[in-house]
Amino acid sequence: MKKIAALLIFAGLSLTPVWAKKYEPVPSNVQLPAKYTQEYIDSISDEYKNISDEQIFHVALDMLKDTTGEFSRKALLGYNVTQYPVKVMFKDLSEINEAYSSFDAIGWKKKGKLYVYINPKHEYAPPGALAALLAHEAIHQDEYNSLSEETYAWTMEAVVWSEILQKYPESNNLESALVTRENVLKQLLDKGAHTNKYIKKTVYANEGYKNLQLTSPGFDYK
Repeated sequence: MKKIAALLIFAGLSLTPVWAKKYEPVPSNVQLPAKYTQEYIDSISDEYKNISDEQIFHVALDMLKDTTGEFSRKALLGYNVTQYPVKVMFKDLSEINEAYSSFDAIGWKKKGKLYVYINPKHEYAPPGALAALLAHEAIHQDEYNSLSEETYAWTMEAVVWSEILQKYPESNNLESALVTRENVLKQLLDKGAHTNKYIKKTVYANEGYKNLQLTSPGFDYK
């Protein structure tokens, strides 16, 4: 009788399905550094499962390690003002507001949770460029924004892109519109001798920021 009971328990356990989380793989036409084999990507994906189901973002987040963007990586994982992971996804930004249709990305807060929505036109951008963009967007963690905060975020993006190019030079795919953006920011950073001098001027001249205050919580005017 004990043997039968044991067999039934074993059978019950063996019939219990084990559901492994499935992720959207990196598009096949996106060039990855040699380090990022599918096996390696699969090994890091569970760390970022609460951020995104898309492995292209998992790669981008991994690229932020050992860069100035490590702060942003941790913020996206949940070390932010909400204490929740930030959801990252591609999204038609015009669905939120028609005025955002041409934006590359926006940070959004809804019901106490943070989101980063990236324009689908960058769906096939190099993960290194997406990493720099995420480093920027992770700076925005509340409903408030300012010229000072944008200057900091754009400078962070430029610094991270410069570091990404040193570590993963193959990220510099000149056919990508996002790479074009990142290279412009890098040029402004280099022109200012790695200060925010010219990035700040660009931010202040941006028509989209014309209604922003000079400062916001955590970001003083400099």
